[in-house]
Formats: sequence, C-alpha cells, structure tokens
Amino acid sequence: MILSTGIRVGTPVKTKYMVPFIIRANPEGLYILDISKTLSRIDIAAKFISRADISKVAVTSAREYGKTPVEKFCNLTHAKYILGRFMPGTFTNPALPKYMEPQIVIVTDPQADQQAVLEATRAGVPVIAICNSDNVTSKVDVVIPANNRGRKALATVYWLLAREVLKKQGVIKTDSEMKVPIEDFETKLVEELS
Repeated sequence: MILSTGIRVGTPVKTKYMVPFIIRANPEGLYILDISKTLSRIDIAAKFISRADISKVAVTSAREYGKTPVEKFCNLTHAKYILGRFMPGTFTNPALPKYMEPQIVIVTDPQADQQAVLEATRAGVPVIAICNSDNVTSKVDVVIPANNRGRKALATVYWLLAREVLKKQGVIKTDSEMKVPIEDFETKLVEELS
C-alpha cells in the first residue's frame, strides 16, 4: 500500500547528499529512494520528536501538497504549523508578533522551506526534513528520504510520522489504533471536492 503512493519515487536529479538513500534509477530516469531507510528515518525522527515538548515543535510547508498533511499531523500531535510563505524572523526576531522559539523544526522540503531551515540553523534548532533525491541536506539534522512533491507521498510520510510519534508518546499502543486514515492527510484536488 505504501509503495503505491509514490513515496520512494525521486526526481531525475541526485545530489551527493542523497546518494546514500538512493537504490537505483528507474527506466524513466527517476531515482528510486530506499523505502527501508525512509521507514527507519521516520522512526528515528519520531523518537526525537516524542522527547521534545510537542508544543515547541514547528512544522512548515511552503508546498501546496504539504499543507493538509502538515495541518493534520499538527492537529493529531499538537505541534505548531506554519503554512505557505515563511515570514523571515519567525525564529530569530522576538519583535515579530508570530515569533516562536521551537525546540525542533520539521520541513516538508528543505529547498522550498529554506528560510525556516536557515533560521532554525542560526538559532541552533535541530531540523528534520523530508528530502527528495535532488535536495541539499547540509543544514538538515535528520533526513527522511521520500518524495516531497507528491500529494499521496506527503500524506503517507506525515501519517506514518504522526502514528509513530503518537506510539512513542504512549497515546496509542499499536499501529491499528491509528484511527485516522491516510486519505485524511491527503490534499484534495479541486475535482475531488465538487
């Protein structure tokens, strides 16, 4: 089921940072990410997140298809979300009305969310990022290798991450106790809404 979401399908470009997470290129020239490393990194990220004050975990997405999954993740885990354009100074300028001091920053794409990554790095805050084959991860502390552009892939990553965080927090005990389906994390297309 997870593979059908395109979670492991990368781009036609690879960076040196992402080589350890790539298993091969498919016939169309797209790099395929190692799903076992994706699941392992989700588990590592969930352990890290569950040890923090969840109200001080900031999750950002400038990507349209990342907005619904981020919002759903935050609603379930009680993390804080920042959707759309990241206002410069959010993590570094106490004079701003929306200033916050997160303990962890999670980004949907380190390229699209680069302002959040830069500010977190300046503030000494660890960054967890969903990284595709073409991402530069030099400012990322925990890489979750996955397709960070597909709506189903993003829904799956955030659903898996939410489930693992809830398990590690003791909110749920088993995978089957996750009552919110992956489909609820998915950004709906206009034609699906009508």
